[in-house]
Amino acid sequence: MASVMDEARAITPVDVSDIALYVEDRWREPFARLRAEMPVSWCPESPYGGYWSVATHALVQAVELDPATFSSSWKNGNIVIADPPPESNLPNFIAADPPVHTAQRKVIAPAFNPSQMAEREKTVKRRTRELFDALPVGETFDWVESVSVPLTIGMLCILFDFPWEERHDLKRWSDYGGNVSPETASEEYRAQWMAEMGAMLARFDRELEARKALPPSDDLLSRMVHSEAMGSLNPMERLANIALLIVGGNDTTRNSMSGLVEALHRFPGELDRLRADPALIPNAAQEIIRWQSPVTHMRRTCMADTELGGQTIRRGEKVILWYISANRDESVFPQADIFDVGRDNARRHVAFGHGIHRCVGARLAEIQLCTLIEEIVARGIRIEPQGAPERLASPFLHGFVHMPVRIVAE
Repeated sequence: MASVMDEARAITPVDVSDIALYVEDRWREPFARLRAEMPVSWCPESPYGGYWSVATHALVQAVELDPATFSSSWKNGNIVIADPPPESNLPNFIAADPPVHTAQRKVIAPAFNPSQMAEREKTVKRRTRELFDALPVGETFDWVESVSVPLTIGMLCILFDFPWEERHDLKRWSDYGGNVSPETASEEYRAQWMAEMGAMLARFDRELEARKALPPSDDLLSRMVHSEAMGSLNPMERLANIALLIVGGNDTTRNSMSGLVEALHRFPGELDRLRADPALIPNAAQEIIRWQSPVTHMRRTCMADTELGGQTIRRGEKVILWYISANRDESVFPQADIFDVGRDNARRHVAFGHGIHRCVGARLAEIQLCTLIEEIVARGIRIEPQGAPERLASPFLHGFVHMPVRIVAE
């Protein structure tokens, strides 16, 4: 039942956290309505409690640029729409405010500097070429399992200097670490989650101990264990930061790689444009990140009564930044539902976040997507869907579980 306070608010007509919107791929219209009629709106009831929706590009950026008012900290609620129970409230550097966020991010950032990325690009190109050499032509296979997952998990193995033969563990832990849905509220699921995260921590603690005994090197685990800001984290902090790096370094790029197939199928002329002008490929990588929006939302918690978009937000209330909506904002991206490899401002997307929390691995994701597009263009092939994909049941990550396709040579 709406309270007196609710009655003074713009009440959203649709609970946009409803996973059915994403599973059934019908999220566009509700967000278009919010952008047009109520850029900031209140949903009084949902599986995750009451929350504010921020739906436009400008207002999402405004919130991101004001971390003092809109906190990311796990102490105030963390970064997803679900309120985590204490045992799964992950205190990692993305779920932190300055100065903790600043210090811990500085440890991770050098792994993604230009010289490191130049080396990573060579590896990405080689692995992508080898993977495509082994794909079946003219036969149906699962693009997610055969392409998107191995390419992104393979890069995680490199970043962590983690054994390739254990890659399936990384994928499973990533799926658990990024899962936001009503099913996670059950006691049975929480027990599974704790068991998987405990196994992940135990495995990575062995790696961290091994790194501690060696001189510092470029892999992420070595950087963590040899740093002042992250070298003496408690077990929950270690678990949280490892989970963040696995999910952030895998799920988002994985879902953009799968989204690329859907985009090129819906807009087949765009592949012809890329073949005619391969110089468009870097821009196409930005455009697929915008068009797919692999992270559907991020959450902030209001730290003081404030005004945003004509609405009064109270201290302690949950504020959801719908990246998937901001990236469809027609005032910034004309004909935003169209996948346009020549879009002149594709790079203005907020899929990586904005401000101090912008994704530290954004450049690596761009390299991986560019390389994938280059490979498709250079081989003169099309990736044709062979039936409807199975979409991820999540209001947090926007992606695919399975996608049957066939490679067709042209």
